[in-house]
Amino acid sequence: MSKQPYCTILGILDDGWGGLPDAGRQCLQSAGLIVGAGRTLALVQPHLASGVSLKDMDGKLGEVPGWIEAAAADGLHTVVLATGDPLCHGVASYLAGKLGTAAITVLPAPSTLQLAFARFRRPWQDYRISTCHTADAGEWQFGTPPDNGLYKLIRAIAEYPKVAAFTSPDNNPARLARALLAAGYGEEVRLSVAAKLALPDEQLFPDLSLEQAAAMRFPDPNVVLVERRLSDPRPIFGFDDLDFVQRQPEKGLITKLEARALSLAKLGLKPDSVVWDIGAGSGSVGLEASRLCRHGHVYAIEKNEGDAANARENARRFQATNYTLRHGKAPEGLETWPDPDAVFVGGSGGELAALIELILTRLKPNGRLVMNFVTLENLATATTALTTAEEKFGIAWDLTQLQASRSQPILDMHRMAAQNPIWIVSAKKS
Repeated sequence: MSKQPYCTILGILDDGWGGLPDAGRQCLQSAGLIVGAGRTLALVQPHLASGVSLKDMDGKLGEVPGWIEAAAADGLHTVVLATGDPLCHGVASYLAGKLGTAAITVLPAPSTLQLAFARFRRPWQDYRISTCHTADAGEWQFGTPPDNGLYKLIRAIAEYPKVAAFTSPDNNPARLARALLAAGYGEEVRLSVAAKLALPDEQLFPDLSLEQAAAMRFPDPNVVLVERRLSDPRPIFGFDDLDFVQRQPEKGLITKLEARALSLAKLGLKPDSVVWDIGAGSGSVGLEASRLCRHGHVYAIEKNEGDAANARENARRFQATNYTLRHGKAPEGLETWPDPDAVFVGGSGGELAALIELILTRLKPNGRLVMNFVTLENLATATTALTTAEEKFGIAWDLTQLQASRSQPILDMHRMAAQNPIWIVSAKKS
């Protein structure tokens, strides 16, 4: 097979042949095989030389590298048609990974996002580029996992105030708007949608509220710019206990700020950590972890229905779109979760020894397990289980007793009021 490039990936817009440069037209007219989606093939077919082979790659992307290599073996050059810039969330990176970069040449057209930036007069260097141009993701629900087609875009919006995104007919701007509303966003977010770019019936929909966009039908194809005002004054870490919805009339089923801060530190979290929160209560530890692990995901379980409802409400208030909560009793359902980098146990439902064994089995190398206890009996069960597991799992563990006191007013002065002491057990898997 020739060592010269045997595949050209050609960017094309919906204005078709008329919008192609001379180099792109010449490439098409000399090709032995042309591959593209049905609608892009239709844009160029009337202008092609007779005898050229056309292959529709709709639903057959995995077969395309084989087609290209078979054509090259017969001495034929292949042109793959791609919308806009093939290296911006396009097919070029996929084909380069399969064929090698030496096999391909890329002739880009302007990205449809570039055209949208121009139409709306927005400087595109200010935006994070993302996509939901995937298979039908369905409507966004609370706790949607990372494999959902909207997840990547929703997380980009959580992290960046300006995001530009490629859409699809199913995962369209209206669905995105409904997802953002379900995730707790509101008037601080605006969508600008550009539809049918480079066509005579091009349409622009600037500065829509989420409510407006959620109820609209947009012409296809389209792209969207998402702009979010940075109005959230909350810190990344260190929330007051009263920032969380808690059980009423009894308050207190929450890991207090002082214990929460130390427990999160001992979890050794990274930006992409997968975290388990077992016995989530009001969700305080898991939700703060979700803010620290902005590229990761938190999986939480809580057996009390009322507390689980409070944790869901807290997740909505915190706009925690990388947080999945299950109402149930551990270890039920944990087999469906990915292996964790860090596990926090705030409650065990009486299955503590077995739960520790399961966690240590699933915990990734160098992973951390942190447990909070207020009773001597649970502390004894945990330390016994960890001592037994030291050699089997290669763990090292330690114990911290935390006794914190907070100031309280008394007449025109202040006194210190002690909180209940708490034991924090932490283990690291080598």
